[in-house]
Amino acid sequence: MARPPPAQARPGDQLRTGGGAINPDGPPANEGQRPGASSAIEAAWRHWLERLELFNRGQRPDRFDHRVLCWLWLRPERWIEPVADPSSATVYRYPLVEAMDRVGMAGEGTAGDGTVNPQRWLHQQAQDNLLEAGELIDRLRQCPACSSSRLNYVDVCPECHGLAIRRQPSLHCFVCGHVAPQQEFVLSTGLVCANCLSPMRHIGSDYDRPLENYRCDTCQAFFEDGQVVVRCLDCGHQHDPGELRVLEIHPYRLSGAGRLSCRQGLGERGLLAEYLQRLKVIPEHEFLAALDWQLAIARRYGQPKGTSTLTLLGLRLENLGPLLEELGEPRSLALLDSLFERLEQEVRETDRCMRGGEDRLWILLPQTAASGLQLLKERLVGGLDRMESPGSPHLQLRLVGCVLPDQLEPSEDATLLLARLGGELS
Repeated sequence: MARPPPAQARPGDQLRTGGGAINPDGPPANEGQRPGASSAIEAAWRHWLERLELFNRGQRPDRFDHRVLCWLWLRPERWIEPVADPSSATVYRYPLVEAMDRVGMAGEGTAGDGTVNPQRWLHQQAQDNLLEAGELIDRLRQCPACSSSRLNYVDVCPECHGLAIRRQPSLHCFVCGHVAPQQEFVLSTGLVCANCLSPMRHIGSDYDRPLENYRCDTCQAFFEDGQVVVRCLDCGHQHDPGELRVLEIHPYRLSGAGRLSCRQGLGERGLLAEYLQRLKVIPEHEFLAALDWQLAIARRYGQPKGTSTLTLLGLRLENLGPLLEELGEPRSLALLDSLFERLEQEVRETDRCMRGGEDRLWILLPQTAASGLQLLKERLVGGLDRMESPGSPHLQLRLVGCVLPDQLEPSEDATLLLARLGGELS
């Protein structure tokens, strides 16, 4: 998600909390400035506590991840900014995440053992849809062994991998094929091959300059370009450039689904678990295995013309977080109740469901043709339409379907199929 470029980051910027007047549903006003009257301080404190009571159903954020999410929950428009630090092996640091981890190390919480990798943790939270990434700030290469970005790129000899290589013009004799440094052919009388002693008067007919302009002082090999290897300055391991891990550096803030999770509860079951448990939701590995099995059957035995062996339906709640903020929890949950009641009625005993993220659901429908898929879509959308009041915000439901194996790409398995359809849901 694009946003205006941030000002030059300083290590202390992410730790300011401020004391301005605070809206429970928005960021603090004049954050960082001292209110003029004591009554404003009291009002700000009360508003702050009210919003804190809404976090995770009033539970204290003792865990490391809950502390970071709580900090963002209290500041909905704030970002966790990266700070460039060349002295660090990771080059970029996230001081706020490190500070939250140190709170647990000091005995004021749990899960703060100092082993948290802020970059990986933030990336994982974004994958889980609790955080959203801002504009790309930088792209780093990391050592696969120690994750350090302090790397040295070195040209070495492709034959012996020695470091002692240098650029040296060479000549190629057409008579005998001898290749050697240029100075070996130079005599006072002109150019003469050092091997067969043939005079070399005309370039292109007697000799030429080969592309191999580098020479290794260790093994005397000639080559066109050196081989590039990467040496980690922290752990000393050597790698090929293609083996390096690529890490993108972003700022992060709470996503819509993350705000909803903070309000509804951050238990182990996560967002929408109370609704999803009504359906036949199975783990991801079981769902993928079932889908691969169905695809194998369809490819091997085929199906009569005009029929389908199975259909895959993807469902995504596009605006659940903003809707909860706008309508409030009771009206938003009433819309969810309606949607999942309709899903309960439509999902058959032979169908299988998988949760594909905080806001999406996959449904495998064996022996369902294209007409059945379209009918199911119409019933789901129609059920929501009957619940909504004219002129009021409504729950936006995005659906994508695939009739298999008719719409299956060649050599596509379950993982690739879900990735392709998931792009249409995003």
